[in-house]
Amino acid sequence: MSRAGSWVDPHSDARLVVQTWLGTRLLMGLVAAWLLFTEHRGLSDLFGNWDVAHFVAIAENGYADPQDIAFFPGWPLLLRITSMTGMSTLLVGTLLALLASGFAAAALYRIGGPPAAIAWLLAPTAVFTMVPYTESVFCAAAFWAWERATAKQWGSAAVLAAFAAAIRVSGVFLIAALVVLALTQAGTSKTRGRRLLWLALPVAVVAAYAGYLFLLTGSWRAWYDAQAAGWARGFTLPWDSLKHTFEVFAPGAYADHPEWAWVFRAEVVSMAIGLVVTGACLVRRRWAEAVWVGLQVAAFSVSYWFMSVNRAVLLWFPLWTMVGRIGESRRKMPPWRGGLVGILVAAAIVVQCVWAWLFFTGRWAS
Repeated sequence: MSRAGSWVDPHSDARLVVQTWLGTRLLMGLVAAWLLFTEHRGLSDLFGNWDVAHFVAIAENGYADPQDIAFFPGWPLLLRITSMTGMSTLLVGTLLALLASGFAAAALYRIGGPPAAIAWLLAPTAVFTMVPYTESVFCAAAFWAWERATAKQWGSAAVLAAFAAAIRVSGVFLIAALVVLALTQAGTSKTRGRRLLWLALPVAVVAAYAGYLFLLTGSWRAWYDAQAAGWARGFTLPWDSLKHTFEVFAPGAYADHPEWAWVFRAEVVSMAIGLVVTGACLVRRRWAEAVWVGLQVAAFSVSYWFMSVNRAVLLWFPLWTMVGRIGESRRKMPPWRGGLVGILVAAAIVVQCVWAWLFFTGRWAS
């Protein structure tokens, strides 16, 4: 029986998760293939858009562009090492992302059962888990770190969290959530102390990068300044950030980029979802999970506008365990609920393919 407890055949459950992983990757791959042949786009035009170009540049040339220090070094370093096989950095990154998305789904299977893993694989912005972005590899490390921590295997959890912390700044929020989990998990004071001591490992990773940036730039604000200069992530009061986001989809705004309006509308929806998930975790007294999602929502709320929240939703495993409960019991599901699940799955697949089209064509995709 899976950890979720309501699906009764572990072999068929695991098979369904694998089939969903293959099916969703295939569908998004078909969108890429369609563009490849109908619009004669090259593979780099499809898979190398937006932040991928930064990751590849860092992997090949280091932090030659000062603004690139906004990206943590773990993913570019991994791309550099694996590209020594002779394959292109872009191809290696795509293969690693695909592989890591499977590991992330496996971790969610352990955390919340097959419905949680399937829900995550059907996420609207899942295209970012099959291109050389950090989402797949970070989720794989972070989800498994959480799974190991909840199983009270804090040594392995700390190693996985350290790897996640090297990949992206979200690792800081993961460390904070793990600290809360370490303090609230059952055990003696001595046991809690050992858990916290293990978490010094991921803290050291973040501190090492901050120290490197200080030596490189002479400023402890180097990472923040790069984010503000390159991606408009300077501190903004939440209500002003919301106002700026609404301005994007005002009538006539950015008429040359019509997709911006609905992508930014989705950012607002994602923020609202984050607030709901945080509140639900607090009501259920799942303090560590509330910290994990709530800190991210708070961080996104103080940028110039709500941006990249649609991608960050992929990191919120409490959300996917909650969504998964909708389809938790296959054998006793009433017809109306089965119909609802079917509609949600169909809608998710359509939106997922549309979002893949946005990214592959170089349009704004969050």
